[in-house]
Amino acid sequence: MPHRSLKPDAPVGDRVVTTTCYMCACRCGIRVHLKDGRVRYIDGNPAHPVNRGAICAKGAAGPRQHDSPARLRKPLLRTGPRGAGEFREIEWSEALALAAKWLGDIRKRNPDELAFFTGRDQSQALTGWWAQQFGTVNYAAHGGFCSVNMAAAGMYTLGGSFWEFGEPDWEHTKYLLLWGVAEDHDSNPIKLGLGKLKARGAKIVAINPVRTGYAAIADEWVPIRPGTDGLLIGALLHELLRHDRIDLDYLVRYTNAHWLVIRAPGSADDGLFARDAEGHPLCAARDASLSPDAVGEEGGAREPVASALRWRLERADAVGIAPVIVGEYALPDGRTAVPAFQLLAQRFLAPEYAPQAVAERCGVPAATIRRLAQELAKVAFEQAISLPQHWTDAWGREHADMLGRPVAMHAMRGIGAHANGFHTCRMLHLLQMLLGAIDTPGSFRYQPPYPKAVPPANRPGRARRDDGALDANPLGYVHAPADLLVDADGRPRRIDKAFSWEHPLAAHGMLQTVIRNAWAGDPYRIDTLFLFMANMGWNSAMNTAETRRMLADRDPATGRYRIPHIIYVDAYGSETVDYADLVLPDTTYLERHDGMSLLDRPISDADGAADAIRVPVVAPDRDVRPFQDVLLELGARLRLPGMADADGAPVYRDYADYLQRHQRAPGVGLLAGWRGADGTAHGVGAPNPRQLEAYAAHDCHWRLPVPAAGRYYKMANRDYLEWARALGFVGSAAPIVLELYSETLQRFRLSAQGHGAVRPPARQRARVERYFDPLPFWYDDIEADGSSAERGGERGHAEWPPSALGAPSPARGGRDEKAYPLHAISQRPMFMYHAWGSHNVWLRQIAARNCLYLHPATAAEHGVADGDWVWLVSPQARIRVQARLHAGTAPGVLWTWNAIGKGKGAWRLAADAPESRDGFLLNHLIGELLPPRDGARYANADPVTGQAAWYDLRVRLERDAAPEVPGHRIERATGSAA
Repeated sequence: MPHRSLKPDAPVGDRVVTTTCYMCACRCGIRVHLKDGRVRYIDGNPAHPVNRGAICAKGAAGPRQHDSPARLRKPLLRTGPRGAGEFREIEWSEALALAAKWLGDIRKRNPDELAFFTGRDQSQALTGWWAQQFGTVNYAAHGGFCSVNMAAAGMYTLGGSFWEFGEPDWEHTKYLLLWGVAEDHDSNPIKLGLGKLKARGAKIVAINPVRTGYAAIADEWVPIRPGTDGLLIGALLHELLRHDRIDLDYLVRYTNAHWLVIRAPGSADDGLFARDAEGHPLCAARDASLSPDAVGEEGGAREPVASALRWRLERADAVGIAPVIVGEYALPDGRTAVPAFQLLAQRFLAPEYAPQAVAERCGVPAATIRRLAQELAKVAFEQAISLPQHWTDAWGREHADMLGRPVAMHAMRGIGAHANGFHTCRMLHLLQMLLGAIDTPGSFRYQPPYPKAVPPANRPGRARRDDGALDANPLGYVHAPADLLVDADGRPRRIDKAFSWEHPLAAHGMLQTVIRNAWAGDPYRIDTLFLFMANMGWNSAMNTAETRRMLADRDPATGRYRIPHIIYVDAYGSETVDYADLVLPDTTYLERHDGMSLLDRPISDADGAADAIRVPVVAPDRDVRPFQDVLLELGARLRLPGMADADGAPVYRDYADYLQRHQRAPGVGLLAGWRGADGTAHGVGAPNPRQLEAYAAHDCHWRLPVPAAGRYYKMANRDYLEWARALGFVGSAAPIVLELYSETLQRFRLSAQGHGAVRPPARQRARVERYFDPLPFWYDDIEADGSSAERGGERGHAEWPPSALGAPSPARGGRDEKAYPLHAISQRPMFMYHAWGSHNVWLRQIAARNCLYLHPATAAEHGVADGDWVWLVSPQARIRVQARLHAGTAPGVLWTWNAIGKGKGAWRLAADAPESRDGFLLNHLIGELLPPRDGARYANADPVTGQAAWYDLRVRLERDAAPEVPGHRIERATGSAA
């Protein structure tokens, strides 16, 4: 049908402004077309390094996000009970005065009575600093239930990570493995990269329980059972080791594979590295007079014959030595030590990791596992590439070219959101190391400012200075038990229990636990819960109905709410707004300044450091303010250090002023481009009062190319490390050693065995000892008590190395597999990001409801036909959903799109909107706590990092009496424990 009113030759707008998208974490460059002062159209900016003009459905739908009817219009003060949605509009003066009163009283009394938790805000450089200056340890961001396993495993292993801080070498890789990658993160760069691979004929393998998006265009889809990725990776390691298909030169140059590990069971340094008097790690190196026949073959790997090998102890980082990576060696004090690689080989050559042993468990045939290992090895070693680029390594050695193993890997939430996710992610990094495929041509590549030291130097703040501020940011990286935030009795000091013995390496905090712990007063009560863009009443909660109940629950003894004050900040009327006492309305992303900082979430690629800003494109037509401005004003009213001067006047005019003038260290600010008074410095330099103008004139981004000689081997490339040091990314140009074996984890294990001044409470010792294994291992579901009885008891010295698979719990930590035989997971759709787009009228036309997808064989087994309405049941609740058959689903797995189901009345949607009538979340079925064991209940999370174990959900299907009658319902299980 012709559109008579369509005028294709008419301009879309009368003005075009470049800025940065906010519709997902990709942070693409966009052009906003304006007409008569209104946003008419958004397209990609061809000059932007992230997306190079590409734009996705989310980004193109930005106009409808900006003018959404769900936008909040004025500050709100609750007048009715929590949850009723009864408010009165108030002026900003009253809102800020009230917030300052609540917060000021807390700071005078005890700053830790404030829990400041933020969602996917992309402003953590500011919010974390604000929490530090306020003095509360109770600050966390989105990553605790999203990506901390991926981030922490990377940062504690190789000083970088997948996700948004690394990428495949799209130009040179010949074989790409995608592990648990959905389509919601970094989507435009990944799509552009996959297009390059498809054009070159490179092979793409997707390992995922579901075949959608990227997996749908992959050359091979490997359906896997959720939570068994580590088992598959272990089998690949087994095959590579068995066939001696590993890069030994890479291992001894760039990893700690050859470092000697002390074997002294019961001693305080058992499992630590042998070191010389100056603290340098030691290795065993071949003597120059070693005869060729002094090397034998055993187990498919090259091993020295101890009686024939002539060796000597050397510094492991010495140049010109020939380290050995297997064998047992005597130390000067008479004790013995073995190279770290030998421990790894013993673990993964064990029969438990053989393909035939893991195939049934992970749902991948043994023949497929062997073939994948063969393909990886063939590409890495028989199709190696060499780039003709001269470079100098960190030890001063000159290299004429750059050798590459063109095998790349990329991974996301799918392998991380499990209770075994940290070790699974670490295991994947070990697979890369054995192939020599970390930051070499054709492999995974770091994006500046990474790599960092392993682990990074910044520890979480623990003490308050005289001015009330914490001595460091509340989030960071724990190096040893002494860094934990626990009291003298080992109890958690943080409300979410991050950085405690329960979850020691919780680098992002544990957003998902704050409401339950605050409600229960465990480990103590708080006064105010301050939430920014964290929809804890719906998408961002495990067991949503229970969370909403806790937000509205009162103490029977006093009649007061168990959480006395809730301040909530958002731009839209989400489900959580109704539970707030004070609502502070934010702007949309087209109405404010933002900074994508190298201190936070930069937009770098592997070949260049980059950051970006957003600029106001239009003025707000409501009585709303940018949250960053509000936070700085509150800081000034509270006279927080660095936010108010001696007279109490604000230090910063607004967030734009803060972006330009704030410095974390001399010369180091939020933005790296155009620094110095004249704007000619980059990376480090004095504040530039016209810096934002410079960014705006350059399409709102800055990018500085990595020197050609520094683009690979960044962890040990002198050209890169000196460049990074000059820009303030690293403190020194010393090489960064990849940690195949983690001494940091072993220190925690030793503390559990009774060594050191800081030790876990008695009931947590077995748990810490089991999960803080210095080598990654696969375990099934986390046990409620972390028992290691089968691993040698409390001291754990029954065997060396500990058993390969740990001690799987027959009942999966108290969950009955017979009663709940099916796995249930969710995926983010490519056209939706969290809950942000589910009220967008354009995106709602793509999908306004979701279904439960299952393989036809699974459906037949349960008597379910396509289109039936069925009950999905967990111990927490049951939900009525519509089933759809999908051959691209692994048998025994159920899945749905996340972020589509909405609460009735939220987001200004109609009362009968399909999102609430037919849409649903799996969150209703997920418990926040593991079953009790010996009086203890731990969070349903990874025991190392605290990442929420969303994807460990087990369910069953039940037939409905009238499967043809539509209608979604939620029924909470009687007497269920969340």
